[in-house]
Amino acid sequence: MSDQDTGRDHVTSLERGLCVLEILAANPAGLTLTETAEKAGLTRAGARRFLLTLVATGYAVQTGRNFSLSPRLLAQARIWLHGVPLWTFAEPFMRDTAARLHESCSAATLSGEDMVYVARVPGPRIIAVDLQVGAHLPAHCTAMGRVLLSGLTDADLQAFMSRARIVQRTPKTITGRAELVEIVRTVRANGYAIVDEELEIGLRSIAVPLRDRSGTIAAAINVSTQSTRHSPAEMETEILPILRQTAERISDFFVVQ
Repeated sequence: MSDQDTGRDHVTSLERGLCVLEILAANPAGLTLTETAEKAGLTRAGARRFLLTLVATGYAVQTGRNFSLSPRLLAQARIWLHGVPLWTFAEPFMRDTAARLHESCSAATLSGEDMVYVARVPGPRIIAVDLQVGAHLPAHCTAMGRVLLSGLTDADLQAFMSRARIVQRTPKTITGRAELVEIVRTVRANGYAIVDEELEIGLRSIAVPLRDRSGTIAAAINVSTQSTRHSPAEMETEILPILRQTAERISDFFVVQ
């Protein structure tokens, strides 16, 4: 589409109306006509037309001199949210995290004895394990797996460890079932897990939980790096804060859905 076509098809009044909508959304306590006009760069008459149109269509309410958004916009947003997979929303946040850290960022859920990848943004460094959405890895020796296991009750965790096939993937893989139970309990207390070359030599990973509206761990998100790039201590100080911010932003969608 040419610039001329774009200009001809551009509806300026709609753009300004959406601007007013965004301004009201950013000010949930409401704004007066004058305040809205100033923030939107409109005349009072122009702002008044947009505000009264929003009121007439049910997207805003007027209380005295104040205008604020109504629940109708949230209802429409919920309809849209329910029609789009959660991980469609999560991926942009994960891409941002991967770009900031120059490492891969993934999300997973628990499936039997494994954790299964539900979203993944590869980093620029290549590791031996070929990981794609749908790939399974043992929960006992992965950071996301241990975070997911930390969401189990003690009884369910003991049952998991009793039946799980514990495989030693590298010389560093912890295979003692009692020791793994204590590790998972520490993960539960700390709110994150670091796995240091237990899945693959040269690979370190740090993971945090994604919680639903009830506070239950619904999934986990991680950042993986080569051991030559970050020590475990550096992962805690440099990666963990960013990863937690990303998890909070993604968990917001669990709460909405």
